[in-house]
Amino acid sequence: MGLDDAITKPHERLAALLSDEMAAVDRLIRERMRSEYAPRIDEVAAHIVGAGGKRLRPMLTIAAARMCGYDGPYHVYLAATVEFIHTATLLHDDVVDESGQRRGRPTANLLWDNKSSVLVGDYLFARSFQLMVAPGNLQVLDILANAAAVIAEGEVLQLTAARDLGTTEDIYLKVIRGKTAALFAAATEVGGVIAGMPDDQVRALYTYGDALGVGFQIVDDLLDVAGDAKATGKNIGDDFRERKLTLPIIKAIAAADDEERAFWKRTIAKGDQREGDLDHALELMHKRGAIEATRIEALAWSARAKEALACLPDHEIRDMLSDLADYVVARIS
Repeated sequence: MGLDDAITKPHERLAALLSDEMAAVDRLIRERMRSEYAPRIDEVAAHIVGAGGKRLRPMLTIAAARMCGYDGPYHVYLAATVEFIHTATLLHDDVVDESGQRRGRPTANLLWDNKSSVLVGDYLFARSFQLMVAPGNLQVLDILANAAAVIAEGEVLQLTAARDLGTTEDIYLKVIRGKTAALFAAATEVGGVIAGMPDDQVRALYTYGDALGVGFQIVDDLLDVAGDAKATGKNIGDDFRERKLTLPIIKAIAAADDEERAFWKRTIAKGDQREGDLDHALELMHKRGAIEATRIEALAWSARAKEALACLPDHEIRDMLSDLADYVVARIS
């Protein structure tokens, strides 16, 4: 049995192909997250960096650079930058969301406190900026600094849009572009920039990452209302219970009659949730075609990601990135 036969998931095949460079990224992350003067930084950062995860975002940077023929050292720096930005936002998000668990482990804010989580997140943001200037490329700096701003903007927008029944699909898209897609897009785009690719191919890499990130988040939101709890490891309906306006809920509200709108106002806007409300919410989403419409939208974003790859170099990594776009939506296909 060959390696590809044993490893069927595209992100696992990518990880195997890029294992040496990803190991270098991991070493750089651990080296740069250390603090000489504040041991609390080491403890908090090591907790969240060591929590596992697929390291998908930095892997996209390495993959894009390799696919485009880059053979220098700086894609490793940029991949570590992307992971630091991601980790910093996780620390901040857990404080904002008052989360007590991430990836099956207690969050840093629960183990230490909110102040430590916020300040260590700030430290990791600062480290990310130190890393991103290493290549001496202003375009790379512009892309990653802009991504950091879009992420923060998306989080603030999510706060203002939360529990507001007037939240539109356009606002939702802006939120998830900040929450998820901005860093996916920056991760792939900088890989092409550092490799010196022409503008049209750099744009294609941005489009791929953006569409992959949007599709990824829509699938996540869909699985919350239409997934298998055993397969996802999450409770069905958590978003409804937390009164989050995800795409299937937004679509159901937009199609609601007066009686249904009163239900959404009570449960989401006012937070008055009673026994049986989750089942009724799911019934309304199915009744108004919101589940199926959301599924179709996720598949369309996956197709957009794959289409963006067409103008990029013919390479085994390009095939893996195409498979990754399929994999993201495979659970809802």
